[in-house]
Amino acid sequence: MGMNVGSSGGDDEVVSTINTTPLVDVMLVLLIIFLITVPVVTQSVGVTLPKETNVIRVTKPENIEIAVTKDGDIYWGVQLVPDTETLVTRLKKVAVLNPQPEVHIRGDEKSRYENVGKVMVACQRAGIMSIKFVTEPPARGG
Repeated sequence: MGMNVGSSGGDDEVVSTINTTPLVDVMLVLLIIFLITVPVVTQSVGVTLPKETNVIRVTKPENIEIAVTKDGDIYWGVQLVPDTETLVTRLKKVAVLNPQPEVHIRGDEKSRYENVGKVMVACQRAGIMSIKFVTEPPARGG
């Protein structure tokens, strides 16, 4: 290992390169810290999530179509239902039928979750066993 001591001819050159060794050392230490801490942070409860299904909807005349608009209005088919109590009363009448009809809820994409939730609670209070949500099919090829 050699060392330059003193100047032999008066050539004092300025070293204009950046020493990147400390920077690389710091980055490697940070990388190791992140690799160690990330698995600790991402722990979660093990649950089996539902799989996406694309089942063709079979429209039967006995099925009940309930629509919820973006303003929160509830429609039974094409008829406006004034309030949730009226909806519960109508659902109780069809809940006793054998076989019990399915309720298909069509919620507007801009509707509040609260409004769709009210319809679900009304179905639960009436004793409806099968509630399904009608969605728009995904675009082809995407």
